[in-house]
Parts: sequence; C-alpha cells; structure tokens
Amino acid sequence: MEQPEDMASLSEFDSLAGSIPATKVEITVSCRNLLDKDMFSKSDPLCVMYTQGMENKQWREFGRTEVIDNTLNPDFVRKFIVDYFFEEKQNLRFDLYDVDSKSPDLSKHDFLGQAFCTLGEIVGSPGSRLEKPLTIGAFSLNSRTGKPMPAVSNGGLWMESLRTTGLEASGGVPGKKCGTIILSAEELSNCRDVATMQFCANKLDKKDFFGKSDPFLVFYRSNEDGTFTICHKTEVMKNTLNPVWQTFSIPVRALCNGDYDRTIKVEVYDWDRDGSHDFIGEFTTSYRELARGQSQFNIYE
Repeated sequence: MEQPEDMASLSEFDSLAGSIPATKVEITVSCRNLLDKDMFSKSDPLCVMYTQGMENKQWREFGRTEVIDNTLNPDFVRKFIVDYFFEEKQNLRFDLYDVDSKSPDLSKHDFLGQAFCTLGEIVGSPGSRLEKPLTIGAFSLNSRTGKPMPAVSNGGLWMESLRTTGLEASGGVPGKKCGTIILSAEELSNCRDVATMQFCANKLDKKDFFGKSDPFLVFYRSNEDGTFTICHKTEVMKNTLNPVWQTFSIPVRALCNGDYDRTIKVEVYDWDRDGSHDFIGEFTTSYRELARGQSQFNIYE
C-alpha cells in the first residue's frame, strides 16, 4: 500500500512545537488476538496512527505500518517517530484494518478495532510499554463501500458523521473488545550512523515436507526489562538450506539506539503461506560484534 500524501506533520501536532522542550520518541506497535475477517485465512493487519490537533481537535493521519499477511498477532516492523512535548497532552489514535487489496483507501478494507491514548501514557507506563484493548466502538457504514468505518473522537465526544448501523458487518457490537494493542516507546539517541549488512547461512534445518526451507531472518533489539523489540525482517529466500540474503541498510539507532553493546537477537524462520512460520533457530550478538565485519567473530551456531 502506498502512503497517502495528506499526513500530519510534526509541527501540526502542537502549535507550540517551536518553544516547548521536546525529544524524539519511537513508537512500536504489536497486537494480539485480532478479529479474523478472512474466511479461508487469517487477517492481513495494518495499523494507522492519528494525531489530534491541539486547537481544532481534528484527527490527522500520521503514518501507517506495513501490512503483515495471515496473522492475528502482528509485530509491526515500521515505527512511528514523533516529537514528545513534555508539558503537553498529545492524543493518539490507533486504527487496525484487515487489508483486502493494494488500495490506500482505508474505506475499502475491513475495520478491526481502535484504541485511544496519550503519548505520555505510553512513555509513563512501566518499561514504557502500554497495553490497551481494541474496541469497535461506535461505528458507521461507508456510503460507497458498505464497510464499517471507525468512530472519531473529538474532545472526548464521539462524533458520528454517518448513520450507526451494521453490527453484523463489523463482527460485533459497539464496545466489543477485539484483541489487544501493545504500544512501546523509546527515546531516540542522536546517533546518525547507518549500517550496511549481509547475512548468509549454511545447512539450515529442512522444515518443508516436499521441499527445502524458505528461510528469512527477524532482528530484535533488547530492552531493559528483558523483552525484545522487532526492528528488521529480511526477504524470504525460497527453497534453500544455504541462503544468501540481500544486502540491506538500517539506521544504527533502529538496531540498537546507538548502544553498540546492546544485545541484538536474530531469529531464523521457515516461511509458510498460512503465516504459521516454523522456527529454525536463533543467535544473539551486538552491533559492536557485527561491525567487525566478515570474520570468525561473526559466525554463529
């Protein structure tokens, strides 16, 4: 899906953005137990984040994650980077969709639920990790497509621009819980380095009954509470036990937020069309080790 041009800028997030002390914060989104809207497979979720204007209270789209196929428990790689103004209440809204086509028009996709919070809630939660239930809330049918659309909250009041109807189409009733959204925030360092890397593997386990594995890599950075935050996925290499993945570049602050000794975990999976990817193995490293380049220090069992 292409990103729409009409998105909120950081300056629109707060009219006093030039005078209030701010820091850049990266928001990571995960969800668990989403509604399953597809008849013969799982949903293909997308998360859209909105910011609310300080004066006019209007919601503006800030950004979208990538679409993840066939999962009810997505961990989105694409992040939202926002300015955090310490003395201001910054309202956020997260809408989840099951994507049915390549159209950027959200009304053409199935609405899965939404959650509201403030940026301060996320940052101030233990470990800067906030869990909230997704709800369908009050919703309306789009007059062109007949699909349910999310309600919009202005100043704490629910505003419905279209007639409220279509409970069956939404998969539930207003207020129904539709899974959980997990929002994690981390203050970004000033590191501007970019790492360019390439990985290969030899003699991976064969996970497919009629062929070789279809391996891909998932990269995570460690958190202080012992959890890990996803930060990169490679492409899938089809039908091979000795993959050589394409070279990729990634900002160092996305990989380790400028801490060269921070633990990085890399997991290897065998891709399956139905989303139930088979775990092959994992290893841990750090950016300091990876920066040594091709050597005996960068060979992992």
